[in-house]
Amino acid sequence: MTDRNTGAGSPQKEIKDSAVATKHAAQNTAAAAQSTMSSAERTTQLAMDRTIYAAERTYAAWVRTGLVALASGLGADKLLQGAVPDWMILGAGTILVLFSAFCFVAGIWRQLFTGGTDPEPDVRRMPRAVLLVVNGFLALVALTALTAVWL
Repeated sequence: MTDRNTGAGSPQKEIKDSAVATKHAAQNTAAAAQSTMSSAERTTQLAMDRTIYAAERTYAAWVRTGLVALASGLGADKLLQGAVPDWMILGAGTILVLFSAFCFVAGIWRQLFTGGTDPEPDVRRMPRAVLLVVNGFLALVALTALTAVWL
């Protein structure tokens, strides 16, 4: 049996100990919640970085496809000469060159509008002005090549 005068085992002592334990548990829970929030924010940040890299790979694929279509459209005349009628050569070359111009426009569109806005990524995006100038030039080359196909 405990002595009420010493306070050992008294209900007030137990309540006080329980309150201290509850306070420590609340502090630990708050620290864990902060750590989890920071982890979630970082995960979101890294996902945005991956989105940027995926957009750059998609841009490169559009440009690569456009260049191949442009070369194929220009080469169609020499490759198909004598094998198929001239109107087929003209049609194939025209379609391929127009498709290349479409690829250049679609590539810049996909690069500029990646769909990700929040949060700001850690990685730097390619400068918009450079993309517009390069793809504008490639589209102009494709349209100039179209005149070469027709003439």
